[in-house]
Amino acid sequence: MGHALTGFMNTTDRLRFFFGPATRLDSDTPVVHAHDEFEQASEEDLSHFVVETDSAGHHYAVRRDDLDKQT
Repeated sequence: MGHALTGFMNTTDRLRFFFGPATRLDSDTPVVHAHDEFEQASEEDLSHFVVETDSAGHHYAVRRDDLDKQT
């Protein structure tokens, strides 16, 4: 086991030399996510659905228009 661990550590040291050290970001910094046109179109399409849950705990989507027709 010791030989395998030593070999693994030597390999990671060589890879670190080649690729550089791993970057470590501040975990308190919020992730900035920019929406592109595709994401905005997807959100628009999905906004027409409501997620319902039945008595067995299964989730399914219902169109808002169909939900309004039932009431």
